[in-house]
Amino acid sequence: MKTNQFIVGLTLSALLGGGVAVGSYKLLEDDKTQSAQEQPEQTTVRYTSDMRSSTSIVPEGLNFVKAAQVSTPAVVHVMTEYSVRSSDQYGSSPMDPFLREFFGDGFGERAPRGPQMGSGSGVIIASNGYIVTNNHVIDRADKIEVVLDDKRKFEATLVGTDPTTDLALLKINADKLPAVRYGNSDDLQVGEWVLAVGNPMNLTSTVTAGIVSAKGRNINILRTNATKDLSVESFIQTDAAVNPGNSGGALVNLNGDLVGINTAIASQTGTFAGYSFAVPSSIVSKVIDDLLKYGEVQRALLGATIQEIDASFAKDKGITTLNGVYIAGVEEKSGAKEAGLQAGDIITAINGVAVNKSSQLLEQVARYRPGDKVKVSYLRNNKEKSANVVLKNLENSTSIAKRSVAKAVTFDGATFEPVNKQEMNKLGIDGGAKITGVRGSKFRETGMKDGFIITRIDKYAVNEPADVEKHLKNFDSGVVYIEGIYPDGLKAYYPIGKQ
Repeated sequence: MKTNQFIVGLTLSALLGGGVAVGSYKLLEDDKTQSAQEQPEQTTVRYTSDMRSSTSIVPEGLNFVKAAQVSTPAVVHVMTEYSVRSSDQYGSSPMDPFLREFFGDGFGERAPRGPQMGSGSGVIIASNGYIVTNNHVIDRADKIEVVLDDKRKFEATLVGTDPTTDLALLKINADKLPAVRYGNSDDLQVGEWVLAVGNPMNLTSTVTAGIVSAKGRNINILRTNATKDLSVESFIQTDAAVNPGNSGGALVNLNGDLVGINTAIASQTGTFAGYSFAVPSSIVSKVIDDLLKYGEVQRALLGATIQEIDASFAKDKGITTLNGVYIAGVEEKSGAKEAGLQAGDIITAINGVAVNKSSQLLEQVARYRPGDKVKVSYLRNNKEKSANVVLKNLENSTSIAKRSVAKAVTFDGATFEPVNKQEMNKLGIDGGAKITGVRGSKFRETGMKDGFIITRIDKYAVNEPADVEKHLKNFDSGVVYIEGIYPDGLKAYYPIGKQ
């Protein structure tokens, strides 16, 4: 009996235990199923129109908002118009059109008709309408227009240019304009953040950021026949994106101060490829100040031929240092000669500022005028020396060249008027005298027409109207040849007889 009861109890226990196990498994299975069913479906990526304010804090020194807000209103769009001149189509000889038609080989080609357009950027530096841009932006332009950041448009007059630094100064008839402040480009350091502001690709008010990659760069972009090796290239190199249309725009620091004028890019395609170059503000401020005060730039020269020092040159010359700029020669009557500098000396600093490249030396000297005195530190036979050099101009003089205000004169029945700066820039001349009233004068026999600009009489240059009377009065008899150019660019030569 006991045995049977024990077996029955054991059986019941087994059944109960199995039921509990199965029930527990079922409950767990139901829980898992329920949990899986409660999980949300996977969401898809969608566009949203929600507007959310940024609450992140940008570390000081990395926020470009202030600089952009300060500089953008003062950067303008410069639009230029160029007419196709007769000299562009046919050359200087009136026989050229016929030669082109009969002989071909390029003679029959015609330049595009109608005005050609160009554009760039500019920077307002004074609230009364003075604007800095690049010389190459407005060079030879017939018409210059400026569009402000607020979309107002003005026709600009050309105050002056300096091809040796690729700078130009414009003026518009407006007041109370936003203007940028000059910053000190000497204080810029390699690795410092800068912004390029301009109108690239006809996109107005565009701001790009980058760092200063290098200073004192010479890329030989300004050395042309016009500059006669007097160009000053000591560019600030940056990696801020600069494209066609940025030329003449502002390079600013994080305070929004002007530290350079964007001028060129290093590219094989014509578009931005990593590096851009700007004229430093130390040069810009001096050049613009000269144009405002004197009408032309006052170039101060050391009076020495210089050469950079590299390892090969140092070995050939037996030089023990690679720092500084080597003096290859000294001009007679120059400031360098009078201060005792000699060929073989190595200039190491100008007014305490180290110069290790020719571009750095030229930049330091370019900020002074003839008559200014600078301290030149140099090495001679490995010994440190210094000299005070009085800088001079191209004529080895300390005088300041100031463009005189030319006046109209009347001579032999015709009126001769001065040529304005914009027309001189358009035609590529340095001066001249524009004739009017030809029909009622003795000049009518030459075939000359009103508007002709006389630039030379025989071997003498004509810079202003008074030169016409002065040079023609010197000829008592014979034939005198008058050379000049018409406003459309056609050059001409006219003989005039003197009895």
